[in-house]
Amino acid sequence: MFTGIIEEIGEITEITPSGDGWRLTVRAPGAASDAVHGESIAVSGVCLTVVGSTADTFDTDVMKQTLDVSALASVQVGTRVNIEKAMPVGARLGGHIVQGHVDGTGEVLEVRPGDQWSVLRISLPAELAPLVVDKGSIAVAGTSLTVSAVSAPAPSSGSGTEGHWFEVSLIPETLTATILGALAVGDRVNLETDILARHVERLLAFRSEGGSR
Repeated sequence: MFTGIIEEIGEITEITPSGDGWRLTVRAPGAASDAVHGESIAVSGVCLTVVGSTADTFDTDVMKQTLDVSALASVQVGTRVNIEKAMPVGARLGGHIVQGHVDGTGEVLEVRPGDQWSVLRISLPAELAPLVVDKGSIAVAGTSLTVSAVSAPAPSSGSGTEGHWFEVSLIPETLTATILGALAVGDRVNLETDILARHVERLLAFRSEGGSR
């Protein structure tokens, strides 16, 4: 379990094919310094298991299913990634409950810089759109953020943007402490919606199919 509060920016240093998946080596001195075999670390929002480590790197296996649904499939040696270790029991929940189970990916549609902040507009897969609400929580590349605007339920193609989207406003700390400050139009990012919204959607699906219980 994670909070979406990024602890450091890491870098992919090695990608080794492993069956139909990959083994990644990530340079992240803070996370690697006390990493133990079998623990979980979120890499740009994807919960991965440590299978080996050195003083400043850790190794982790990424299975095909994870590559199919996440932006990790596009990383290369040198790609920078957000790093967060699992939340310890008893710690403050500074962000929101993040599982590290990516729902899908979005594409950066627009970057609007301000004097001290930046607004990102990111595309939203149609199946995730009902789970994202204005002022709600969402994890973008593992970063806990508050939704500052969201497209209408039946979006139009105005302003050259088609389909569903949402916006997040990034403060200076987020711009410098995460990889989000370096994002450009066309970049893909991992998205994880609010777990409470997912549970509600599932419950409603059963009620609509089988009637109330």
